[in-house]
Amino acid sequence: MELHLETVALFSLKLAYESEGSSPILRDDLVMGDYQRDVFELLVRRGDVEAIQVKVDECVGLALEAVGGVGTVLGRELHRLAAALSAEQSMERLNPPLIALKNYLRDIQ
Repeated sequence: MELHLETVALFSLKLAYESEGSSPILRDDLVMGDYQRDVFELLVRRGDVEAIQVKVDECVGLALEAVGGVGTVLGRELHRLAAALSAEQSMERLNPPLIALKNYLRDIQ
């Protein structure tokens, strides 16, 4: 799960901050500091669903702005997938919406 969380953060931050012709954002970049796998690993070990959702929402919010907000086709789908993740209340149920969100972010890169 930690890898999926880190990947969602990475793809979101790539949408928000990467520009054509610039260096790509990588997992060890400073912008990823609060969203690295070890940070998510600690939250998963604690079972802190709320903190995980807050971190994912921060990144997805940036990605949502980058695609033009909820008024766009990409934005509406991104918002829907993020809302599905935010609605879950247990660690066991986070994985399916997390994977869907990760796959969507990968596809719109």
